[in-house]
Amino acid sequence: MLAIFRKEVNQFFSSPIAYIIMAVFLTAIGLMLWVFPETSLLEAGYADLSAFFSLTPYVLLFLVPAITMRTIADEVRTGTLEWLLTKPVSRWAIVGGKFLACWLLVGITLLPTLLYYVTLYQLGSPIGNIDSAGVFGAYTGLLLLAGVFVAIGLWASSLNDNQVVAFVLGVFLCFLLYIGLGAIAGLSVLGGLSYYVAYFALDEQYRALGRGLIDSRNVIYLLSLIVFFLWLTVGRLKAAV
Repeated sequence: MLAIFRKEVNQFFSSPIAYIIMAVFLTAIGLMLWVFPETSLLEAGYADLSAFFSLTPYVLLFLVPAITMRTIADEVRTGTLEWLLTKPVSRWAIVGGKFLACWLLVGITLLPTLLYYVTLYQLGSPIGNIDSAGVFGAYTGLLLLAGVFVAIGLWASSLNDNQVVAFVLGVFLCFLLYIGLGAIAGLSVLGGLSYYVAYFALDEQYRALGRGLIDSRNVIYLLSLIVFFLWLTVGRLKAAV
């Protein structure tokens, strides 16, 4: 797994892909949070990062599938996946190494946004007048949510050897689990089931962590989703050969 992880990380940073993705993400978030008056943190009048944590998941919906779309689809297209599977490495090690590499890239992309917290911490009146516990919980939820998106993107990449199809499918599945389930829960025809459908929506789990209280139930659910989609990806690799 470590060898696969190193290979993927080196491949990311030896090409413009990682730098372009990081630049696009930071530029888009920076413009929305500091330039556009409708969402600017400076216009809010108080030290609060809720706008950042509300907008970032929607950017990740597109960013993460762009990272993962080539991870397995490109291996299938070039024929290197069959070669890799003949090596003394398990399918779980292959999928796990690729998952950790993509998740690390997302984490590195999010790392510079800690400057937003430092800035608002200093701008608060008095200095430090910001809900640090809420920020910590929201960052934890954001990293776990990104992990779920990465696992979904890997599975989508394993279903087809076309990177564009993998990207579109990854975006659709992430959108469905993050926004779709919540919208479905709002339908009156579900009656008493609405509560349970809403609970399983990713946005509900994410918002719960953003309140500053790290509930083990939310963490376990998100980690379980990661493992579930990685298991689906491993199953797909077994079926492919």
